[in-house]
Amino acid sequence: MFDIGWSELVVIAVVALIAIGPKELPGVLRMVGQWMGKARKMAAEFQGEFQEAMREAEMADLKKSFDEVREAATGLTSGGGLMTSLQNDVADALRIEDTDKPAETAATPAIEPPAAPTTPEAPTPQTFVEATAHEAIAHEATAHEAASEPLAITREVQPQADAQGGLQADAHVTADGLKDAKAS
Repeated sequence: MFDIGWSELVVIAVVALIAIGPKELPGVLRMVGQWMGKARKMAAEFQGEFQEAMREAEMADLKKSFDEVREAATGLTSGGGLMTSLQNDVADALRIEDTDKPAETAATPAIEPPAAPTTPEAPTPQTFVEATAHEAIAHEATAHEAASEPLAITREVQPQADAQGGLQADAHVTADGLKDAKAS
């Protein structure tokens, strides 16, 4: 606490021995020890009371927050509270006393029993002929549609006659030819 080292304690002891004297030094040291014990006891007592006050303050805060929660809970469940109105609404929604009674109207038609299941007829050779004919017609229609649509639009290269009378292929492609190729 005071940051006193051994060298300072030796200096204090030498000064006390010279100032007080060797005969009275043990009594003085005993009295200093008693004062130190009393000071330590008072410090421990003060620290204990301070911690007790802190615990009481925490308990008071805890009690206050507990009381607030209790008031909020009683506000929800009291006669005009939110929980009571919710309970009443749920009870009204679940009330089924009118639905247990049969309907009193005479115009209600009688419910007919469901029809009995029927078994399908066995296939005949005519059924197989009709199925294959239908399949052939559908296949021809899709083949005809596919054949009538062009796959791509391209420009054919026409050989040109050069000045000497020989044939030469078109070496460059025009801008229209590029557009046609890109469109496909």
